[in-house]
Amino acid sequence: MNAQNPFDQQKPIPGVKNIIAVSSGKGGVGKSTVSINLALSLAGLGAKVGLLDADIYGPSQPRLSGTLGQQPVVTSEQRIIPIERYGIKLMSMGFLVEEDLAIVWRGPMLFKAMNQLLFEVDWGELDYLIIDLPPGTGDVQLSMVQKVPMAGAITVCTPQNMALSDVKKSIDMFERTGVPHIGLVENMAYYLDPETGEQKELFPRGELLQYIEAKRIPKLGELAFDTESAKASEIGIPITESNKNAKTSQAFLEIAKKIHSLQLQKAH
Repeated sequence: MNAQNPFDQQKPIPGVKNIIAVSSGKGGVGKSTVSINLALSLAGLGAKVGLLDADIYGPSQPRLSGTLGQQPVVTSEQRIIPIERYGIKLMSMGFLVEEDLAIVWRGPMLFKAMNQLLFEVDWGELDYLIIDLPPGTGDVQLSMVQKVPMAGAITVCTPQNMALSDVKKSIDMFERTGVPHIGLVENMAYYLDPETGEQKELFPRGELLQYIEAKRIPKLGELAFDTESAKASEIGIPITESNKNAKTSQAFLEIAKKIHSLQLQKAH
């Protein structure tokens, strides 16, 4: 008897057209910051957007979105109403557990929580559901691609080879699981001097560009490390909301336009 294909259990989320995973092999490369600013930029193009913070153990979106301490409403039908902020719908384990409490789940409890975040949240009609994955290639990432049909994945990486070595594993996981790769976002590609506007390299340049060219993975864009964007994230008003004219905001908008033009719609 043939073993059951784990992807046979995939089912779409009602009303959600495109599910896009934002991934990185390594923590600290700005994946969550990219996720929320990308979601806001897509919404700015007129799309209906949701953002799911799938980092069960270290959720960042409540702080990045300025929604710390908020709790979603649960209806009599046991449907969770996502938090709405800046025109997008948000859901995170951080809304359900206090920020300073460790989540020490594994196995069945972890998978149950993921099921709730995907299928028991009333997402409504969405053009895009952005899933902010945790770093690495563990249970959460694999379970997500097994549970829902992904329209594609976006990888976030910084320029140096230290980050690239882990990103290769993330890209390999998506290739093995048949998830199309939409492209790569190079974050912290340079430091933008706030006084002079001069671009300076923050990290030594590695082999990132050669690698994605060989893999035929499009580069969606590059983002600066700038103090305004960092401060915006810290206070919970993302740069694409606090200053739409900032160079970083314009870079996010261009990335969003590229994704929106693909007309993915494969998550039905």
